[in-house]
Amino acid sequence: MAILVLFALFAISIFSFFADAGTSPSSVVAPPAGFTYLGFDLNTYPGDAALPVLRETFSFGGYWLSAPPEAKQNTWVGKRRVMLSQKFGFLILYNGPLSRELKSSGQSGKKGTSEAANAAAAAKKEGFPSHAIIFLDVEEGGRLPANYHTYLRAWVDELARAGYRAGVYCSGMTVDEGNGVTIITADDIRNNIGRRDLAYFAFNDFCPPAPGCTVRQNPPPPSASGISYAAVWQFAQSPRRKDRTTHCAATYDRDGNCYAPGDTTHAWFLDLNSATAPDPSSGRDGAP
Repeated sequence: MAILVLFALFAISIFSFFADAGTSPSSVVAPPAGFTYLGFDLNTYPGDAALPVLRETFSFGGYWLSAPPEAKQNTWVGKRRVMLSQKFGFLILYNGPLSRELKSSGQSGKKGTSEAANAAAAAKKEGFPSHAIIFLDVEEGGRLPANYHTYLRAWVDELARAGYRAGVYCSGMTVDEGNGVTIITADDIRNNIGRRDLAYFAFNDFCPPAPGCTVRQNPPPPSASGISYAAVWQFAQSPRRKDRTTHCAATYDRDGNCYAPGDTTHAWFLDLNSATAPDPSSGRDGAP
């Protein structure tokens, strides 16, 4: 009987602890193996007031260290602290070059080194820890030219020297080169990067395997993109590409964009991502 009483008192104390902490025992249990996390990215910072709304749905958000593609300025500068206050994880991004900007092997290597140094300096200024992964945004698909691979190798090496880790955002979709030859950009990069450590953020919004603009807990894992080694998968883009999304068109809004469930005014059109960690760039001060 005394043992039962002690056990009851212990159970009550545990319950009281979680009640006082504003949580429940079940909320602090680690997610099951294989759990995946939902994230968003967009080029323009949505505003401080948007973050609590987005956090209701998303575990992590994209964060630009440079001006995004086709943009003249970066509106994300100085916003890391407010994202941390909402307990967001990070997907740190830096805009990569176009092939036409890479004129020779020597110039490509120097540009990769220079831009990696700029990315590392920007990451440090924003307060990202030295182990964080910075994903280079490669917008071009298919087989990349040799100069681009030279740039990428220099990018990875310089980030490592600066104390950061390298990642790449690239296509995970098959491109037909003719005569029975196909290529996937992610595989092309992996085959040319050597033994360097590189994290992959693959985009493939073709339905299937992409589920379309669907927002749910435990989204499909990055490996479901068709890139088994991907750490992050962008499975929906705004606006949707009609030629790829015929079979999931109904999941998008009538204007073709993706919106967060709490965005009743449709103020922020989003790309949707899944990752194997709630902080895929390890951009918080502590562990993910």
